[in-house]
Amino acid sequence: MTDPILSVRGLEKRYGSFIGCTGVSFDVWPGEVVAIVGESGSGKTTLLNCISGRLERSAGEIRYRMRDGRFPDLADLSEAERRFLMRTDWGFVHQNPADGLRMRVSAGANVGERLMAVGERHYGDIRRTAGDWLSRVEIAAERIDDQPIAFSGGMRQRLQIARNLVTHPRLIFMDEPTGGLDVSVQARVLDLLRGLVTDLSLAVVIVTHDLAVARLLSQRMIVMKGGHIVEAGLTDRVLDDPRHAYTQLLVASIPES
Repeated sequence: MTDPILSVRGLEKRYGSFIGCTGVSFDVWPGEVVAIVGESGSGKTTLLNCISGRLERSAGEIRYRMRDGRFPDLADLSEAERRFLMRTDWGFVHQNPADGLRMRVSAGANVGERLMAVGERHYGDIRRTAGDWLSRVEIAAERIDDQPIAFSGGMRQRLQIARNLVTHPRLIFMDEPTGGLDVSVQARVLDLLRGLVTDLSLAVVIVTHDLAVARLLSQRMIVMKGGHIVEAGLTDRVLDDPRHAYTQLLVASIPES
């Protein structure tokens, strides 16, 4: 059986006496999409920021399967190793694309920076690869020298996706990746994400309050309330047959289509 790519055990984050999340344990397997859902204040974003190294945990283990087979706790990696992981083997798609892009640098350079982080130095090769990735995320090749500040919200989000995926990462973190987009643009970005995740066999941890997004993208779901996991399982099972009262309430609040 394949080993997990990410393993979280007993994770806790405290802010003084306030608990952001506590007692959180789960695994993520290669090629699997796990959705973390819950209302605002449930702890889902705190959890995502802890496991992606953006927030220091208070207790627990977060282990990652390195390309050489090692499975260290992230706390045991050097600062240089953690930074390299974040630039190459991991990706992070923010809700607000401006948080994940350099807005005054060209679209091509935004993508090319990640390539340079893994040692690419040939300008022509970097530009060609960046152009290929812009095409993959449905951005016209002639926009390669345009800055993201001139792009629409949907284009910025697609550019952020290209920037993250160009180095062929193995694990992607997503924080409400369609939350700031209008409905028609959301559908386009979600369709693009679903295709890329499948084509590239990416492992993904996605935080969302939108259960429709979770159903579309994920195979497994974790439901959080008050910093705790209250239910977890296959996405379709959790949504079609919720066991916990809180999950039942979340599912019941989905508008009728």
